[in-house]
Amino acid sequence: MRETASYVGASPGAAAFTRRRLIQSSAVFFLHAALTPLDAAISQQPPTAGPTEETPFSSSLLPLGVQARFVHNINGLRMHVLEAGFEPKNRPCVVLLHGFPELAYSWRKVILPIASAGFYVVAPDRRGYGRTSQWDVRYDDNLDPFATLNQVRDVLALVSALGYRSVAAVIGHDAGSPVAAWCSLVRPDLFRSVVMMSHPFAGPPTLPFDTADAAHADTTASPATDPIYDDLAKLDPPRKHYQKYYSTREANENMWHARQGIHDFLRAYYHMKSADWKENAPFPLKARTATEWAKLPRYYIMDLDKGMAETVAAAMPSAQDIASCKWLPDSELKVYSTEYGRTGFQGGLEGYRVRWMDKYRDELQLFSGRTIDVPSLFIAGKSDWGVYQSPGDFEKMQKVACTRMVGTHLIDGAGHWVQQEQADEVSNLLIQFLHENT
Repeated sequence: MRETASYVGASPGAAAFTRRRLIQSSAVFFLHAALTPLDAAISQQPPTAGPTEETPFSSSLLPLGVQARFVHNINGLRMHVLEAGFEPKNRPCVVLLHGFPELAYSWRKVILPIASAGFYVVAPDRRGYGRTSQWDVRYDDNLDPFATLNQVRDVLALVSALGYRSVAAVIGHDAGSPVAAWCSLVRPDLFRSVVMMSHPFAGPPTLPFDTADAAHADTTASPATDPIYDDLAKLDPPRKHYQKYYSTREANENMWHARQGIHDFLRAYYHMKSADWKENAPFPLKARTATEWAKLPRYYIMDLDKGMAETVAAAMPSAQDIASCKWLPDSELKVYSTEYGRTGFQGGLEGYRVRWMDKYRDELQLFSGRTIDVPSLFIAGKSDWGVYQSPGDFEKMQKVACTRMVGTHLIDGAGHWVQQEQADEVSNLLIQFLHENT
């Protein structure tokens, strides 16, 4: 691992914001691609906002120098964002995209360090999450708004509303990682660098190549008909892939109204995918087969007859372990359980469901063969199975998908929630990357 740069504490100016400066900093600009003009009518956070979707996060939930607010008319959304680094104006912008089941709040430990290094940092609750959604997301809703390219448009629209024609970096974790990757692939003129965390990006879906003289048409296998999922069900004991489970109707109900309660469900889920769960000892799989996939932990390759709530219940940490968890104390977990207790998980699950629809994969084939040509970085925890769950993707990201990959870092003492488990290390890596590549 390369020597990393250190950072200093938050500057007093980062917290000194005024209503006038907030309004000025939200002036509307047009994207120079064919985006519809967007008005950003901004509601400033009340000093003592309550825990409802009608108000931004209270300042009492956030580090000093980080504020929450709504930005309106963002690709049809009222977007809830956390931000820091307001002074001086016109700092380079860094966008942070969270994963599942997370929120913009998941970046709370790295926002200020990045801002203190000279950047304006904004982290939205992504479409379907937290206080951004203005509707109750239901399983039978139209999935089009959750298509990958529309989620890229969400980020473009936010950046435009904030008055930026380019950003220094887009950084994504977990399910936010591929969105960040697609941002930099589709609009490298706007997203000048990218950091992917915990979820390798292997490139766009491919088209059949050099098949004109083949006896039979070469077609790309549909995710919905891939035989590997039937092969998992034939194992002893029968298994299923968590992402396929997440596409089912029952997944939201199982987690939202878990028998153990949503707070304990999330505690067990975060614990089981962290470095605190000592059974996390990842290694590369030999091939994409059911027997190799069965080596993954149960939270990835589940028992066929169990939901996610039952799966993680067995890994519920003890009261002593919970009390000693410094990276996610119960008071911070309560922010997640309160938000998801209000909204449920369907908004986040929609992003998994579109992966099983041919129409959404097919529209991404427009970019078949295209690579990420801006500076890129990958960060994950050394105890994170997410690096290896799709055999070959980690290597393909470095050798094919990204032409300017400047580093990959697997951090000791971190599992899947790397920016929360090892916030200082992640902050230093991000700041070094930003200073060297933006």
